[in-house]
Amino acid sequence: MPLDRTDLDQLRRDFATDGAVLVPELLDADGLALAEAAFAWSIEHPGPAASRPFEGIEGSFYQDLCNPEAPRNPHYERLLRATPIAELVTQLWADTPIWFMYEQVFVKQGGENRRTPWHQDAPYLSVEGNDLAVVWITFDPVRKEDSLEFVRGSHRQTLYNTSAFDPDDETVPLYEGLPRLPDIEADRSRFDIVSWAAEPGDVLVFHPAMLHGGAPTHPGGRRRTLTLRFFGRDAVYVERPGQGVAPMVEGLHERLFPGAPFRHEAFPDLARN
Repeated sequence: MPLDRTDLDQLRRDFATDGAVLVPELLDADGLALAEAAFAWSIEHPGPAASRPFEGIEGSFYQDLCNPEAPRNPHYERLLRATPIAELVTQLWADTPIWFMYEQVFVKQGGENRRTPWHQDAPYLSVEGNDLAVVWITFDPVRKEDSLEFVRGSHRQTLYNTSAFDPDDETVPLYEGLPRLPDIEADRSRFDIVSWAAEPGDVLVFHPAMLHGGAPTHPGGRRRTLTLRFFGRDAVYVERPGQGVAPMVEGLHERLFPGAPFRHEAFPDLARN
């Protein structure tokens, strides 16, 4: 069924120029239930990359990503094919081909939990192109001041060496070969920072080269989120320094070479029935 929204043209323009958009009420109750079922499956079936960053801090911060069983799992298949998520992404790209790359889940709860450091996803990924998107789904209401934050337009600017998530210095690089991250929190006024309040059913969509970070959670608060990553026609393979470059698909990095179309049978083709 075609996606019926009157704001698509504006969303498409904003995604191209700003790199991030809020799409209110994309998921109805049934779609949100499918997203929650996929999230619950991921929590109940940790993959090899599951971790608890900043272990020992107040509160709890859990994340998992790139579970090799997720792309063909029935919960994820229903979410990807029975909701308007994939159609929305192709509308933002203005191009039809779309493949699902991988999922990521986050749980922040408990005490005063530190913010997720400013970073870009792209330096972790062995793919580049315009037709890339991260879809961020929250299962808890999030105030604007507690939401994901972006530096507007940064997906078309410098690609930085991404954060090693060092709690003492969030700009510490993960590896060599790219410029060091700016210390955005030291002087936020220097950057065009944008964020949105979000309710369950809303989604945020952003390009993985966007500079972004997550606000902290507070005592008694909880933030459960699911992100889905997609690529389209113009996506190509790129080499990144370091180990554990995503997506963690067996044989992918041995098969592809820089500039090759980013394709592998592990990635479901969502443009096909």
